[in-house]
Amino acid sequence: MKKYNFDEIIERRGTDCLKYDMLEAFFGKADAVPLWVADTDFRVPDFIMDALRQRLNHEILAYSYRTDGFYESIINWVDRRHNWKIEKEMISTSPGVVSAVSLFVMALSEPGDKIIIQPPVYFPFFTSIKGLGRKMVENPLIIKDGRYTFDFENLKKGIDENTKLLILCSPHNPGGMVWTKEELEELCRICNENGIFIVSDEIHADLVFSGSKHIPIPMVSENIAMNSAVLMAASKTFNVAGLSSAFVIIPNKKIRVKYEQILNTVHIHSGNIFGNIATEVALRDGYDWLDQLMVYLDENYKFLESFISERMPKVKIMKPEATFLVWMELTAYGLSEKELAKRLIDAGVALNHGSRFGTGGDGYFRLNFGCPRSVLKEGLINMEKALQ
Repeated sequence: MKKYNFDEIIERRGTDCLKYDMLEAFFGKADAVPLWVADTDFRVPDFIMDALRQRLNHEILAYSYRTDGFYESIINWVDRRHNWKIEKEMISTSPGVVSAVSLFVMALSEPGDKIIIQPPVYFPFFTSIKGLGRKMVENPLIIKDGRYTFDFENLKKGIDENTKLLILCSPHNPGGMVWTKEELEELCRICNENGIFIVSDEIHADLVFSGSKHIPIPMVSENIAMNSAVLMAASKTFNVAGLSSAFVIIPNKKIRVKYEQILNTVHIHSGNIFGNIATEVALRDGYDWLDQLMVYLDENYKFLESFISERMPKVKIMKPEATFLVWMELTAYGLSEKELAKRLIDAGVALNHGSRFGTGGDGYFRLNFGCPRSVLKEGLINMEKALQ
């Protein structure tokens, strides 16, 4: 088995890279350690790059389609990784997970309808709702035993006849929760009883640490399988987000038809040659690589946890059960988010501000530890300087 090197430093500046080349625009400091944008600094696996280079040898990049191999790779991947049996007919596509969220909003609701989110949560969801003229209903997550969970009583209070969808982030971003079977069962029961369709962003489903088990939302029950859709991609796992390729699993044929009517109307159903190839090859050949990645990410988190415990004990960490992101509470320093953010960037570390993630995010920052350990260490040292 090939051994992959996740300690390798790859220069990303000067490649039109959002994470590095837009530091000056977003933070006013070009040389900060960028631990913000949720992509990793790891080299795309060789088996993906080889497939892309091979396709580039044919110098016509015209219209293409997704082969049987594309669908088979998805079917086999979700079976092997999640013990979920699906059929080709259930699979649709999208340029990205957020694009798919917007398509479902258009397909299954009307302007003025209500859509539930559970903040603090991945903030592009807000635009998918408000930008399309729907009303965003918040059911803020609550903290229990050091992790987020759903507030079921508040959820029930916020539902009425105009509530059409619930957008779920599973595993959760920014908290890193892998929702338990019991949590998902109760959430699904409430949604089923009220005719609310669940759109589940499961882009981090393959980045789950030992001790937790991701459950695709349709696996909770046969009823919810007909009342939900799963949004997935190889983008976070294999660091190919720039290829804009996601897939959508919709067990309910009637819902799938509605979704694809919108997908086809805005003419984004074809995808692109390289996104299709990368997805197929990643999900066909990426098992060993991913196993090694998760070991490295786990070691990175343990390093981060130890560093903060020993040198920044006022920082409160929500231990991630999945993702390469850690959600940190800095309220013990008695400073506003603006003051904390200035200190952090002045010391040379760029983190996502918690308020961007909505209600409950004030006083928090999100840190991306999907990078070589030397980069992570440099960022943490800068963070320590900021908070001394």
